[in-house]
Amino acid sequence: MADPKVAATQDSSLYEDSEDFARAADETDPLRSYRQQFRMPTHQGQECIYLAGNSLGLQPKKVKEYIDEELADWAQMGVEGHFAARHPWLPYHENLTDMTARLVGARPIEVVVMNTLTVNLHLMMVSFYRPRRERYKILVEKNAFPSDQYAVASQAQFHGFDPSVAVVELVPRSEELTLRTEDIIDLIDRQGQAIALVMLGNVNYLTGQAFDMAAITEAAHAKGCLVGVNLAHGAGNLKLNLHDCDVDFAVWCSYKYLNAGPGSLAGCFVHERHAYEFDLPRFAGWWGHNKQTRFVMGPHFDPIAGAEGWQLSNPPIFPLAALRASLELFDAATMDALRSKSERLTGYLEFLLDRLPPGYCTIITPRDPAQRGCQLSLRIKGDPRAVLEHLKQVGVVCDFREPDIIRVAPTPLYNKFIDVYRFSRILSEHAS
Repeated sequence: MADPKVAATQDSSLYEDSEDFARAADETDPLRSYRQQFRMPTHQGQECIYLAGNSLGLQPKKVKEYIDEELADWAQMGVEGHFAARHPWLPYHENLTDMTARLVGARPIEVVVMNTLTVNLHLMMVSFYRPRRERYKILVEKNAFPSDQYAVASQAQFHGFDPSVAVVELVPRSEELTLRTEDIIDLIDRQGQAIALVMLGNVNYLTGQAFDMAAITEAAHAKGCLVGVNLAHGAGNLKLNLHDCDVDFAVWCSYKYLNAGPGSLAGCFVHERHAYEFDLPRFAGWWGHNKQTRFVMGPHFDPIAGAEGWQLSNPPIFPLAALRASLELFDAATMDALRSKSERLTGYLEFLLDRLPPGYCTIITPRDPAQRGCQLSLRIKGDPRAVLEHLKQVGVVCDFREPDIIRVAPTPLYNKFIDVYRFSRILSEHAS
């Protein structure tokens, strides 16, 4: 893996710093029609420049229609909607299974939509973090999302280990802000005998760095470690191949790139090799019980094979309906096409930011497109909170993360090249 500080690998001659270029790129964009499938926030009567899909995705227009259908069926049928609704509620989550599998590069038996992200992470760690005296450590990145840090520390403590010893943090080299794959693998090689679980976010929420999970997983498995991945910033952002990548489990939310609404349902992947390991410890619930005998209401838990066997309760239908509306768009657009546009769109943003006055804007996200999704994390000269407030006042939506990072995410389903161009012009005016 190349040094994260190397110069951009994309050919800058592909871009021009002009409104005409941005408009022409939008005109030839094969995904341009998808923007019309979303409700765009407005500012003073004009559409915002919305660059915060990495924090909360926009609402697909079909969401209201799909939820209204379920409201109407509930009003008309009551409990019978479980069997007689236009999309019966009892198996409703199964409508999303194939689309979810295609989204993350999995087989249908390996995925399920359920719960929320950190709940799923805890459920997975019940099964896949099984520490013993000589192998008890959990490997994470130092600046992982706080919820992940809390989860792994609490799991280690639950098993009687001191989190300050059991949780091993990956730290970048001196004077660097992102991690190198060779350094991660080297640490696994050196400490792997004591590591029970490698638990990484495949895209770091703060820096936007995407990790080489296939290489890391191979190294971890060679040392007998299990591997889990948080895809909160990966699902719907990167082209994923979870089955072939060979991770043991993965979890993700659906309110960021997957546009299912604030706090919506999450996803879970369990590799097929674990599908029939019914002796794995797990916290059980009746929705994970054998579908053929679920309503016999017997006293003994008989888990469904695959990821569905980790379900606890029947899922909420309205969030499922919202997620279905979004997944249909991903399925139609395809992640191959979305990733291709994402690389061009983010590359254009990078090109324009590099043309700002020297020293005004520093991109801390890796320059190599293979090491990032659509997010660029920026350090702006001066007071970043004041810059963010200025952006807000002129109709630009992005976000701030401590200590001094502005995160900008041109999302390929609904962002345009002209959005990126206008954003850069606003920053250029502020810099001067």
